[in-house]
Amino acid sequence: MTSRLNPVLPRRVRWRNRAIALTGLVIVWVLLWGTFSWANLIGGLAVGAVLLVVFPLPPVTFAGRIRPVALLRFLARFLYDLVIASAQVAWLAVRLGDPPRSAIIAVRLRVNTDLNLTLTAEALSLVPGSLILEADRRTGTLYVHVVGLRSLDEVERFRRGVLELEARIVAAVGSREELRRIEESVPTGPPGPADLEGAPT
Repeated sequence: MTSRLNPVLPRRVRWRNRAIALTGLVIVWVLLWGTFSWANLIGGLAVGAVLLVVFPLPPVTFAGRIRPVALLRFLARFLYDLVIASAQVAWLAVRLGDPPRSAIIAVRLRVNTDLNLTLTAEALSLVPGSLILEADRRTGTLYVHVVGLRSLDEVERFRRGVLELEARIVAAVGSREELRRIEESVPTGPPGPADLEGAPT
């Protein structure tokens, strides 16, 4: 008898999941190089194909749907955040005075799935000034190292920004149930002692 944890998926569904995974890997590859070219595109396809062969995906069905308009909104805002964060980090590197303070911020996502956790973590890590230190799959919590924070208000603003990023990702590729969870979620309160390490004071 087939286990519910390891369902046998139809061939069409398996190929669709692989195509979605390969597309995501190629996008991440091009973003990491920082420029789009045919060489980067072909290289991303080759690396992604090798990764999918060496590390095959578990039989998990993609439950969401791709919404082109929301996806374009996500990409436009991501590029905007990328430019702004790059300028801010560059200024921190050349300005005079004390070195910038940093904090480790715990952000608990509202949609606790491997896909949402991975996409949100990747998007955060690609933006200069923030780096994922750990992702807790059990609770759906990301631990993010952030530079250039000066107060607890800025810490909370960053946390809200992560949740807004999650909402844009879910709007672009999430399921109706995940969208409902985002819409019905209760806003987070101010950070407590357990949510923050090395916070600016």
